[in-house]
Amino acid sequence: MSPVKDSESSVVDTENAPRIPTEPTTFAAEALKMGGKSEDEVRRMGAVDAADDRVEEMFEKRYQTVNSPAHRSVWEPVAPVELFGFDKPAIAASDSAKKVMDASLDVVRKHIKAGSLMDDERKISKQVLSELGDVGYWGLLIHPGNGGSGASFLQFATFLTEMATLDPTIAGLASVHGCIGAVDPLITFGNDDQKSRLLPLLASGKRLSAFALTEPGAGSDLTALKTTAVLNGDDYVLNGEKLFITNVQPGRMIGVVCLIDNKPAVLIAELPEEENEHFSLKRYGLYALKHTHNCGIIFNNFRVPAKNHLDPGDGDGLSIAYHGLNRGRVALCANAAGTMRGMLADMIPWAKFRVTYGEPIGKRELVQRRLGEIAGLIVACDALTNWTGNLLDLGYRGEMECVVAKIFGSESQKHAAIELHMKTHGGRSFLHGHIFGDNVHEFLAPCIYEGEGEMLGLAFFKSLVKQHGRQFFEPIGKALQKAGIKNPNLANPAHAWALKGPLWEYSKWFASSKMQRRPSPQFPRMDASLHKHAEFAVDFLHQSAYETSAAMRTHQLKLADRQCRMAEISARIQKGLVILSTSLYSGQHESELIRTAGDVICTQLTDQLLGRRPTDAFLKKVTKLGDKLTEQDLPGTASIEPPPILMSYSK
Repeated sequence: MSPVKDSESSVVDTENAPRIPTEPTTFAAEALKMGGKSEDEVRRMGAVDAADDRVEEMFEKRYQTVNSPAHRSVWEPVAPVELFGFDKPAIAASDSAKKVMDASLDVVRKHIKAGSLMDDERKISKQVLSELGDVGYWGLLIHPGNGGSGASFLQFATFLTEMATLDPTIAGLASVHGCIGAVDPLITFGNDDQKSRLLPLLASGKRLSAFALTEPGAGSDLTALKTTAVLNGDDYVLNGEKLFITNVQPGRMIGVVCLIDNKPAVLIAELPEEENEHFSLKRYGLYALKHTHNCGIIFNNFRVPAKNHLDPGDGDGLSIAYHGLNRGRVALCANAAGTMRGMLADMIPWAKFRVTYGEPIGKRELVQRRLGEIAGLIVACDALTNWTGNLLDLGYRGEMECVVAKIFGSESQKHAAIELHMKTHGGRSFLHGHIFGDNVHEFLAPCIYEGEGEMLGLAFFKSLVKQHGRQFFEPIGKALQKAGIKNPNLANPAHAWALKGPLWEYSKWFASSKMQRRPSPQFPRMDASLHKHAEFAVDFLHQSAYETSAAMRTHQLKLADRQCRMAEISARIQKGLVILSTSLYSGQHESELIRTAGDVICTQLTDQLLGRRPTDAFLKKVTKLGDKLTEQDLPGTASIEPPPILMSYSK
């Protein structure tokens, strides 16, 4: 999929829109219809919601969203704490994958030392990509039977953090190739012939991959596709334009989302070694992703073998587009943890070197606070990577959890870059050769790709309320519709009578939920401060059910238009989930620095939720942590070689 996404849905004509049901069949479509939305909007949102339902049905019931830890923590009396903190990985690490990972790191270190990581265009060089293929880097997620090394997803994700400390672009390319490129669609939806033909090419790196979804008029609106494929003999003839496609170059293999018989579908296209009249690239200037190739693609009667058509089983390619996104979101969070470690490793030498008024700035509280804060963000991203990676390995869909990881990871990286890293380095941040000035767009872009953060927050909210809305609020809406009531007033006996059935069911849920005795979760042994954070998070998430339900009561059928309120509630619940995941992860960690950093970020998030100012005790803790970090390495940073100090001066 294209990592750079439009942040707003585009308004387009409906002439070539995908064929979708004329009557709404999903909760979202029903709610929009009863809320008076246009037939076209109901159809389009119904199509997206139906695709989401189909992906949900691919998973066993116990692994679906309603049984996920995020959903259960809000709607059930007791949070499933055992699904937040794991004593051991869900799947044992692959020894062969570990060897590939070590060899891949060696390849990158060698080229960094030799200054040969980039080519003359400042892109990752073909030689580096080829050598990574030789050691198996591109086949980490592919089964050994198809030429890969069979890493678990958790093993892969945590490795990306380590790779990102060397080079975030190379770490990101592994995600583009293996999570949202052609690899995951083939592994998940390919038939035996497709897997045996295509996966070995992808595993070896002979064919690097990308995923082509975004179009000039179809960003977050996946129903606005216009690229078409028409069967002609043994081939599909492809016509259309794609935009913001990362890792696309001649000779590569891409998954293309297009319309077949006016319905979304996915083809695996093997691009020719050179551009021609049927396939060409549209090049443009792009500030982000500057060390890899990001181009548009123009297909003009381009032929793709019919045998490369992926069949998701339900005939709808939107299911394929949705599936790989979660892995890409976790990978983004893992990459952020590594990238911020690089920032921390760059801040510490400068904090020791830069002297003001006779004292290194590393001894100043403001700088110490920044060091402590960035450590907290790193530990939270580590926690989310471990949590979500394990969930995916267990078989959970992980839709809500992976959205939390993506949003928190991208926002943390943005905050760390601007508020902590840049401000500590001051004016030198903008010198050519400084990692902030040279990479500021790389640090900010994750807030947009893999789905813009606030838009994903709305998707999180939709997943959270779907079952509750279907069970309690859809019957109320239908009763109002049947009675012809547009503005219900329970003081009106006729209105109260019309709603007596569904309101009684809702009242029973509310009363029983409030009165039900809540047993305490079984927390693992952990530091008292982190145990307190975990307890707070569990209680906060449970209380969020009533706040969420109250918003549904207040806005009823107009809730879909209350994006700001939905986004605000969503963000609060996400913070509660981050606190719970981070407290459990750091609370069981052997490193005191990790435990303290976990306490710092959990305290900050709690203060935000409760509207509290930081206490003197907290400020003392975070500055003390920052001071320690100037002398002790946060785990995962010891091997990072910080860049030289620019425009140094004589002390």
